[in-house]
Amino acid sequence: MAVERSAPSFRLALPEPTTNYEQDTEYCVLDTGTGWTEYRFHDYDELFKVPGLYEKLFYEILQCQSPPVVCDLLAEQLTAERVDPSGLRVLDVGAGNGIVAEELRNRGIGKVVGVDIIPEARDAAERDRPGVYDDYHVLDLTALNEDRASAIASGGFDAMTCVAALGFGDIPPEAFRAAFDMVAVDGFVAITLRDDFLSDGDTTGFAGLINSMLASGELEQLGSTVYRHRLATSRDPLLYRAVVARKHRPRA
Repeated sequence: MAVERSAPSFRLALPEPTTNYEQDTEYCVLDTGTGWTEYRFHDYDELFKVPGLYEKLFYEILQCQSPPVVCDLLAEQLTAERVDPSGLRVLDVGAGNGIVAEELRNRGIGKVVGVDIIPEARDAAERDRPGVYDDYHVLDLTALNEDRASAIASGGFDAMTCVAALGFGDIPPEAFRAAFDMVAVDGFVAITLRDDFLSDGDTTGFAGLINSMLASGELEQLGSTVYRHRLATSRDPLLYRAVVARKHRPRA
């Protein structure tokens, strides 16, 4: 489903590796022919406007591994649970330009619906991977009314993915909860999150949310692995945890 993408026509540079930055303040500089411009990594609307930049930066230079890691883990659990992937309808949250959806399709997933908060992400998906999504919604999950949620979830979601998008304010806990509520009972949830965001010292709210779901029985963890998400601009590894779980009704 991917299109043939031409070589990017820009020059890209990273800060010196001797300087350490917090993950949400990392940046690069880019020259598309009119001089150098700084791009913060989390300014996704600007990154997606430049064809090939997202893949060049995160996947070629910084060696991001999250999409195949979490999709492999999900595929392993589907096999273990004897679930046919071709019959699943997956909600891909923080969909971006469709890299995760492409990995899901490559593993036999039947239908994928994307959700992102910025229109530039949908535009990039349509440009870079046309047809990989059955539908793509641009919306703020924290401001989702019941009618809109029902319309998006019509037909039901059997699984949800959220890859490398949690914990920095891009998708806050309440947005994750809204998406989770659109997944059918017994559906699958596949996420990645920086490993320290699930620790006792977490300040993002995700450790409390996920742990409360596990404690209530609303989530059953099926598989988990710690892996190198990508390199930081310092060239140090950023460790993430991939988790695949199954949704249940909370215990009374």
